[in-house]
Amino acid sequence: MSAINYDLKKIKAFIFDVDGVLSCQTIPMSSEGEPLRTANIHDGYAMNLAVKRGYGVAIITGGNSRAVRIRYESLGVTDIYLKSSIKLNDFHHYLQKTGYRPEEILFAGDDMPDYKVMKEVGLPVAPCDAAPEIRAIATYVSPKLGGQGVARDVIEQVLKVQDCWMDEEAFGW
Repeated sequence: MSAINYDLKKIKAFIFDVDGVLSCQTIPMSSEGEPLRTANIHDGYAMNLAVKRGYGVAIITGGNSRAVRIRYESLGVTDIYLKSSIKLNDFHHYLQKTGYRPEEILFAGDDMPDYKVMKEVGLPVAPCDAAPEIRAIATYVSPKLGGQGVARDVIEQVLKVQDCWMDEEAFGW
């Protein structure tokens, strides 16, 4: 049983924003002025499992951090769009590259740069602390705050509905 009001059997790919979704909204700054992001371990496990199961997993973020690329590549994510000034363009590139249809995609975003992509995907998702305009268009608002398990929440629900959550492969990295 899922809390998401969408046919989760349709989902073949997950796309996530970073700041405010995979990372907390408030982030420390390095002495050089670079934002330092958090990463949730449970999100990482679920993303890695989704990759191993053959789902598409992508990142589309306005940030431009080498650490973000390293973190998500280490989980098996290969489609990472950094410094995305217009996320809809990168979303369309991802669709063209992969052949996925919008209704097969779950996109999690939290703020206005995510709005247009969320209007095009089958399953728009927002953390509970997302901007009001984003929560208003989300099919599912996760009870999790950004950076505190949003990806795990949605990936787990999709994989459970598709009978891909628990087996021997799930118990390792």
